[in-house]
Amino acid sequence: MTSESDDSGNSDALRGQPRQRLLLVTGLLGAGKTTVLRVLEDLGWEALDNFPIRLLERLIDTTTPAISDQRPPLAIGFDTRTRGFNPHDIIERVKKLTKRHDLEVTTLFLDCSGRELERRYNETRRRHPLAADMPVASGIAAERELLEPLRRWADSVIDTTPYAVNELQQVIRERFQPRATRALTLTVSSFGFSRGMPPVADLVFDMRFLDNPHWDDKLRPLTGQDAAVGEHIRQDPAFPEAYTRIRDLILFLLPRYEAQGKAYVHIAFGCTGGRHRSVFVAEQIATALRDAGFSPTLLHRNLGSRAADLLEGATAS
Repeated sequence: MTSESDDSGNSDALRGQPRQRLLLVTGLLGAGKTTVLRVLEDLGWEALDNFPIRLLERLIDTTTPAISDQRPPLAIGFDTRTRGFNPHDIIERVKKLTKRHDLEVTTLFLDCSGRELERRYNETRRRHPLAADMPVASGIAAERELLEPLRRWADSVIDTTPYAVNELQQVIRERFQPRATRALTLTVSSFGFSRGMPPVADLVFDMRFLDNPHWDDKLRPLTGQDAAVGEHIRQDPAFPEAYTRIRDLILFLLPRYEAQGKAYVHIAFGCTGGRHRSVFVAEQIATALRDAGFSPTLLHRNLGSRAADLLEGATAS
C-alpha cells in the first residue's frame, strides 16, 4: 500500500514539472537525417545519431539532471544501420516511453522519393547498405519496406524530395526552434529559375525583366556580388523604380506578418541562372532590411554552380 501511494505521489509531482522533450528522428538513408540533427544541435538540442533504442531509457535516466526544466531537449537519430534495429520492437519501446509523465516524446520520419535518393547516391558514389551487389534502387525498395511500420506510426513525416539542404534546414528551424526564443526569422535568397523554384519561399520576385549581364563577355564570369555587375544592373531604366517598389512592399508586409504571429518569412529573388540579377537584388534588399532593423539570413542557392552560365545562355532571351 505504501509503495503504491509513493508511486502516485511521484507521478503527481512529475505532472507538475516541465517534461523532457525527446525527438526520435528516423527515415530512409539519404533523406537528410544528418542535416536535421545538425540543425537541431544548433537550436540547442542535445543530438545523438545511431543510438541503440534499447538503451534509450537508460540514457534518459542516467545522463540528465533531476529537474526537467534544466534538461536540454534530446534528439536521437537512428536508421536501418543502427545496432539491433527492429521497427516493431522500437515502436513497442517508444510506446512505453510515451506513458511516462516526465517525457514529451515525438517521432519524426524523413521520407524521399526513390528517384531522388538514387540521384543522391550516384552523386556521392556511396553504396546503399541494403543493396549489396544489387542496384541502388533494390536497396532503397528493401529499406522502404522495412521502414513502413515506422513511417505509418510516426507523429510527423517530412518528404525531403524537393528540398535543397538549406531549404530542409529552414523547415526544421521553423518546426523545432524553442518557442521562447521565437521572433520573426527572415531569409533572403537568390535562385535560378532554370533549376526550379524554391519550395518554401513566402514571397518570390522574378528579376528576369532586368538587362542580363550574361550577354556582356566581361561580366559573364562575375556574379551579382561584384561591383561591375551591380553597376550594369543599376543602369537598367527599370531597376530604380522596380527596386523601390519591391523594397517598400516588403517593409510594408513584414510588420503585418509579425502581427499575425508568423515566425518565418522567406523572400526569394530569381533570374535565369541564379548568378547575376537575382544575387544583386537579394544583396540590396538584405542591406535595406538590415537598415530597417531586421536581421535577415542571406542565401545564394545557385551562386556556386558552374553549370548556371550554360543554362543562362541557353534559355535567356
